[in-house]
Amino acid sequence: MTHAERLAALRAELAARGLDGFVVPLTDEHQSEYVGAYAQRLAWLTGFGGSAGSAVVLADKAAIFVDGRYTLQVREQVDPGNWDFVEVPGTSIADWLVANAEHGDAIGYDPWLHTDSWVNATHARLQGGLAATLVAVVDNPIDAIWADRPRPSDAPLTLYDHPAAGRSSAEKRGMIADWLREQGADAVVLTALDSIAWTLNVRGADVARTPVALSYAVVNADGTTDLFVAPDKVDERVRQHLGNAVRLHDRTAFDAPFFTSLAGKRVVVDPERAAAEINDLLAHADATIVSLRDPVVLMKAIKHPAEIAGHRAASIRDGAALTRFLRWAEAALPGGDQTELSAAAKLLAFRDATGLHLDSSFDTISATGAHGAIPHYHVTEASNAAIQPGQLFLIDSGGQYADGTTDVTRVVPVGAPTPEMRDRFTRVLKGHIAIAAAVFPDGTMGAQIDAFARAPLWEAGLDYPHGTGHGIGSYLSVHEGPQRIAAPNYPGGASLEPLAAGMMLSNEPGYYKTGEYGIRIENLVLVEPREIAGGDADCAMLGFETLTWAPIERDLIVAELLSPQERAWLDDYHAQVVAKLGAALNDEERAWLAAKCAPIG
Repeated sequence: MTHAERLAALRAELAARGLDGFVVPLTDEHQSEYVGAYAQRLAWLTGFGGSAGSAVVLADKAAIFVDGRYTLQVREQVDPGNWDFVEVPGTSIADWLVANAEHGDAIGYDPWLHTDSWVNATHARLQGGLAATLVAVVDNPIDAIWADRPRPSDAPLTLYDHPAAGRSSAEKRGMIADWLREQGADAVVLTALDSIAWTLNVRGADVARTPVALSYAVVNADGTTDLFVAPDKVDERVRQHLGNAVRLHDRTAFDAPFFTSLAGKRVVVDPERAAAEINDLLAHADATIVSLRDPVVLMKAIKHPAEIAGHRAASIRDGAALTRFLRWAEAALPGGDQTELSAAAKLLAFRDATGLHLDSSFDTISATGAHGAIPHYHVTEASNAAIQPGQLFLIDSGGQYADGTTDVTRVVPVGAPTPEMRDRFTRVLKGHIAIAAAVFPDGTMGAQIDAFARAPLWEAGLDYPHGTGHGIGSYLSVHEGPQRIAAPNYPGGASLEPLAAGMMLSNEPGYYKTGEYGIRIENLVLVEPREIAGGDADCAMLGFETLTWAPIERDLIVAELLSPQERAWLDDYHAQVVAKLGAALNDEERAWLAAKCAPIG
């Protein structure tokens, strides 16, 4: 079926069910950012391939909702004859429905794909705005018309017994149990796949690029745990690893009969990560719902020393592979016979050659020219563009290694860059350095330092449409909370989570000129304590240790725009790149790297 035929089929299915509309989010039953093929309902229905978005279908109109990162991409991939394009957070789904639905309409939603807070807020808005109602559906209507829908992955659960794990599963479950007792709660429902993987020291292959397994877990105040996962995913080795304190259930058993065992208990449910259906099941079981954030979110965000050491090792390995790619790109791209796909494949080959690369940490953003102006561009066979002289080539990529997850962005000029390109790149670099060199009091939130990265762009009347930094997992998700560096008016909103020693984040300011080019410079950083000579003894300070090592393109830098302190930072960074990566490179590669990392002058 074409996408127009799929939309027509969904409308027919809704009519048959007595529904006037339906909400289609891009997520799964775990509120995941990246989802398995079986849960790609939004992409199947609309053609949109971004990693954040949602849609609403009514009988006579439909809308797709994306944030500023995808305003160009959605127009390339989705038919404007069938869909209105709506930018969030300026207009919410509820706002659009109030303006476009009819009085008394019944709007369907899948209670496994939305949080309880979203359902309550949206229902209240619809009731107050036009007496419409939200209706939970038992079976998702898209699944009824998606004839060749993939089955959920049957990949096995695997052990994560690498030294970089830092703590045993028993220790981690003990930490959760201690937290539950502090809260006066009996159990916590874990639905976030990376929380479950971290807690049990297991990994999986059910979601592309993210080593997690489809599962649910309930951790009790005594540390015992009920794990719900398909039985054929668990072999004897995994059973032995989990031990008797982890009771195994089929994933399909995460339903009403199990929840009756929680009757009368105080059960923690994360209002941002748990599906609305879970709240309903607990309510029907007469359990008391305690709305608190999943405790694992913060536990895994503050890295164990073993996780930090593992990431440092992975970063040097990954940086050497990226350096080899950048050397290749400098020579190969001006010839005009490479494409976005061939360049991405070349970088993957360099990472694979390490012998320790397990997967990409996300689909590589390999973008030349105008495609670089799409912050989360995803190259396909249909969109694949030739890399031509006069363009900027942006490559944002990362690797999954057993000892760490990486994420790094570099820009390569193909031929001589224009003065404007160099000016914009230098302003982005100045913002990157401002974050890397920042020193701030313990308790500072990422929202408070986001402007550091934007100030050099703001001075020229410029900005970028995304946050400046996100957390990152340890051989887990490339995007991890709760910490981030972002202001309220950018996708995802501001993080009110204080930055704490041991947290890892990205540092990735950018600039995007629609139809022409994109720039982003991204390294990962670690929050660490800082001693400030002469500072108040009772004012603990923090700063960032840079973790990513690869040259930043000298030909794009206007040295005169850098302050003496910025030049010193850049020269020191490049000296460390040479020192850290040299042993992993051959003589020719070391000589090239030394030239790329020479003092800026």
